Amino acid sequence: MRQRYFQLFILIIASGSIYPVVYMRQNFEGSMLETYGITLEQLGECHSLLGLMFFLTYLPSGWLSDRFSSKWLLGASMAGTGILALWLSSTPSFAQIKLIFIGWGITSGLTLWGALIKSTSLLAPHDQQGRFFGILESGRGIVEALLATIGLAVFAYLLESASTAKDVALIAVVQFYGAAAIILAPLVVWALHNPSEEAVEAVDKPAGSSMLSDFIVLFQNPRIWLAAITILIGYQMFWVTYSLAGLLESVFELSAVTVGSITLVRLWMRPIGGVLAGFVGDYFHVVRFLAILMLFGGAALVALPLLSSTTAVAVLFPMVMLIGVLSYGVRGIYWATLDSCNVSTSTRGLAVGMISLLAYTPDIYVPAVQSWCMRHWPGQTGYQVYYAIFGASSIIGFLAAYRLSVLARKPASGL
Repeated sequence: MRQRYFQLFILIIASGSIYPVVYMRQNFEGSMLETYGITLEQLGECHSLLGLMFFLTYLPSGWLSDRFSSKWLLGASMAGTGILALWLSSTPSFAQIKLIFIGWGITSGLTLWGALIKSTSLLAPHDQQGRFFGILESGRGIVEALLATIGLAVFAYLLESASTAKDVALIAVVQFYGAAAIILAPLVVWALHNPSEEAVEAVDKPAGSSMLSDFIVLFQNPRIWLAAITILIGYQMFWVTYSLAGLLESVFELSAVTVGSITLVRLWMRPIGGVLAGFVGDYFHVVRFLAILMLFGGAALVALPLLSSTTAVAVLFPMVMLIGVLSYGVRGIYWATLDSCNVSTSTRGLAVGMISLLAYTPDIYVPAVQSWCMRHWPGQTGYQVYYAIFGASSIIGFLAAYRLSVLARKPASGL
């Protein structure tokens, strides 16, 4: 068992070292716009391209993880992400920046997603799947927060102590993120071992079963759609929190370092929110608890941009932390809906791919919605509309999760 946890630790290191640079806008959005001479709408276009790449690679990623060693796929993901980050540090043109984001879609989607989920699933004993995935989510958050802490420290030192220009300071942060991913890649390849075939329980598929027939059965399962809607709403609410840095800096006029500090502490809410939601959910029906958690998260999102632009940091800080705990809590347990879908073990991977295709589409349209809101209602009003749209959508998530919890109490129908 100790070896299993060590392998899980390596998976955490691998996945946690990739995302800080891919989603660095959550801590440095304003600085990115200045450094690269792009608009908020253009940055949103980059993230839409990233989301489109994710959408196109969810199913191929699973196929790839069945044919190549996970350690090589994860190592390639880390090295590729780091190399693209170093390219970004050269302050390329906007056209090149779009190519970098497309590349990140490949390194953090195609070669990472399937390998990461499959490896974790094979590592976890059958009675500890939830525990292993919970530790994976929390551990990734800790690694990302650690890297972001170091990145912010470098940014703050260069900006304030060394009197360095903001663009130079940000470039140093990008270089740090890229170097960290590249340096850690060989460690992952060396330390990660594929679970033995003996550890995997063989599953006999029904006679005549094929991918097409399995797909049709899953497509006709209403619980799959309810789970997909629930995760989609939860994920799009989480996606909105990536704009917190821009909201705090442009509307509440906080300094770049203060904003970075607040959003950094919010990252540390990830292990707290995920673990807390998991343990509390164990005392209730986890999907029903998820439904309630989504309502509170939606209400908090709607409330934040409604505050006066002169609101003190003493009020903004706990509000952002509350949003962090709620959003990470939702994200930490929303895949628990899969256990309520009445899906056989032999088709669970396909179910995850199908759900992901719909549930992670916010990567494509949420940045575009933000750009549209800010273009039509510049300033605080734009943020109010943007946050209200997705905060109010939590009602849909609540209804879908509650309905799923009701169906889960019914006897299995043999799907």
